[in-house]
Amino acid sequence: MLLIPCPWCGPRAEPEFSYGGEPVIRPGPAESVTDADWADYLYMRSNEKGAHRENWCHTNGCGQWFTLTRDTVTHAILSAEKP
Repeated sequence: MLLIPCPWCGPRAEPEFSYGGEPVIRPGPAESVTDADWADYLYMRSNEKGAHRENWCHTNGCGQWFTLTRDTVTHAILSAEKP
C-alpha cells in the first residue's frame, strides 16, 4: 500500500484516494475538433515507464484534487502538488 502525501492533509493511506489518470488538455474549440483528436483525448495515454504525473483525489479526506509525480516502476512518490 502506498503512503500518499496529500498537499492539504499530509501523508495518508492509499485507500483514502481515487486515481484520476494522467493530466491531459481538452482539445478545443469544439467546432474545430476532429474525431481523431477527440479519440486521442479520450483514449490515448502515454503509459510511461518511470517518473509519471498523475491526478489524484483525496476522496475519503479533504476531497481535493492534486498532481502526484510517481515512479511507475518502483511506485516511489517523487512529489505532490496543488493544482
